Amino acid sequence: MSLLKRFVFFRSFRAQITATLIILMCFSGALSNLLIYEYSLKAQLNQLRGKLMIIAQAIAMSLDPQAIAEIPVNKDGVDSSQYQATEAKLLKLKELVPSLAYIYILKKTEEDNILQFVIDIHPGSYVSSVATALPGEEYDAKPYPELLKAFNGEPAADKNMITDKWGVFLSGYAPIYDKSGKTVAVLGIDMTANDVYHIEKEMERRAVFVLALGILLSALIGLIIAGRVVSPVKKLVEGTRHIASGDLRYKVGVRGSDEIRELANSFNKMGANLYRARQALLNYFYRAVQSLVRVLEARDPATKGHSDRVAQFSVAIAEKMSLPKDRIELLREAALLHDIGKLGIQEMILNKKAVLSDEDWHLIKKHPEIGEEILKPVSLDTELLAVVRGHHERYDGKGYPDGLEGEKIDILTAIVAVADSYDAMTSNRAYQKNMTKSEALEQLKANRGLQFNPKAVDAFVKVLEK
Repeated sequence: MSLLKRFVFFRSFRAQITATLIILMCFSGALSNLLIYEYSLKAQLNQLRGKLMIIAQAIAMSLDPQAIAEIPVNKDGVDSSQYQATEAKLLKLKELVPSLAYIYILKKTEEDNILQFVIDIHPGSYVSSVATALPGEEYDAKPYPELLKAFNGEPAADKNMITDKWGVFLSGYAPIYDKSGKTVAVLGIDMTANDVYHIEKEMERRAVFVLALGILLSALIGLIIAGRVVSPVKKLVEGTRHIASGDLRYKVGVRGSDEIRELANSFNKMGANLYRARQALLNYFYRAVQSLVRVLEARDPATKGHSDRVAQFSVAIAEKMSLPKDRIELLREAALLHDIGKLGIQEMILNKKAVLSDEDWHLIKKHPEIGEEILKPVSLDTELLAVVRGHHERYDGKGYPDGLEGEKIDILTAIVAVADSYDAMTSNRAYQKNMTKSEALEQLKANRGLQFNPKAVDAFVKVLEK
């Protein structure tokens, strides 16, 4: 029993949400690890920047600031002894640090952010494949704030790697001081950073992949969970619409064993209880109305029991036509109430012994509409209302109140029309003498397809002949 309870728990909606959260937490953990790795990469880059600043500062301190100051800043400067001595020292230092790609010295000019080269360790640059600069060539340092910062007397290094057609580099800078401590130039070194660059790019690719995979996984799980939640919720919404429209027998079909399924079951039980309550109220109302009809009929011996007989005849016709049981029950209720509108007609007109005037007939013909108005506030069944309103319609379209014809007249209404006419013909009325059964039967046959629906007449004839 305990194992079964645990199994049911894992099938519950709460367990599904929990599982979703666990998966999302796992993804968050993976993403956190990725961010930690990214942090480590940045730490490695910062370590390389620190190394560059130390190397640049060490090289700058080993140089002769006086010799650098005396190098002519023009293309002839490469031939000076100061240039060649400094170049030789820089070449030796480059051999000691193979990762250094370029070493150069820059001075300020009178124009802001514009520097000029003093020395480059490759004086034959214009005849080689390596791009270098001669003394005096200008250099726009505006995109490199760390280089300009070094002129303030502090070592610096670029915060980001620089990529060009010669590769990926990270640059460091150190000021060169004269004897008075004034910065006369800045030494710059470019170190290859291909390894760090490739690691960074690989991390970017992995980050994009993990992010895309996480989004896809989250979307997939979200769609599955949302589908399991939204679909039954939609069914519940549809059920509320049916209930609101009066269809209390509508049932919501939700599969599963979670809380939403329990909600659907409760919803269906609520609908069933409301339906039973409404039926009880309607039955009470119908019984009350039927009692009024019987009181009305009891005042005239000729019409006493008329509605009960019409209901019996109607049920017999419907059974002969093999109509469904629920429609036969509805027909019985409608037949019992078909003349309820006569409550709105003056009794002196209903029981008048003399021939009815046109005005009297006009008032009597109003009773189907009056009956519908009486029942409409409480009856939600349109077929029942249609029977009450239309039981004096004719198959040929000459009836009242709407002049419906043929198959436009509902079959239940057509059945009541036949049963009502037969009972009226076989009963004594103030305005006519009753017919015999055979005479009434002949009238039904004679008006088959004219006043009456042929199918209803044929079924009633078989009932009467039996």
